[in-house]
Amino acid sequence: MRVSRVAFDIVLLALYLVAANPALTGVPFHEYLGVGVFVLLVAHVVASGEGLGGRGRWAQRVLNGVLLVALVFCVVSGAMVSGTLLPSLGLYATGYYFWDPLHALSAKVLLAALLVHVVLRVPAAASVLRRQLARENGR
Repeated sequence: MRVSRVAFDIVLLALYLVAANPALTGVPFHEYLGVGVFVLLVAHVVASGEGLGGRGRWAQRVLNGVLLVALVFCVVSGAMVSGTLLPSLGLYATGYYFWDPLHALSAKVLLAALLVHVVLRVPAAASVLRRQLARENGR
């Protein structure tokens, strides 16, 4: 893990936290930012190289699987209840009373799993930042 990856992860977490609060941003910005965060999360998974079947223990793979499933359900259900993004493409989805509760549930599961993921990764990120700080102070 490099400092640039740690910085990317911190920015991604901040963007997710903003996107996860539609009361703060408003629904239209929430929808567009949500799509952007989804793209960046895919980049994060590719950059980390771990994915679902990568190195690590089985619990880490289970957590990654829960994150992936929750993210997919959240994005798909969010698109289906979209009041801005989907209509801007000339599309409209029916089934609001199915998709809206699914979106709320998957967003809560995603947040909970993401919190666990962050707590488990903080020691590695802190180690990288400490080594970088030591290198800069040693120069």
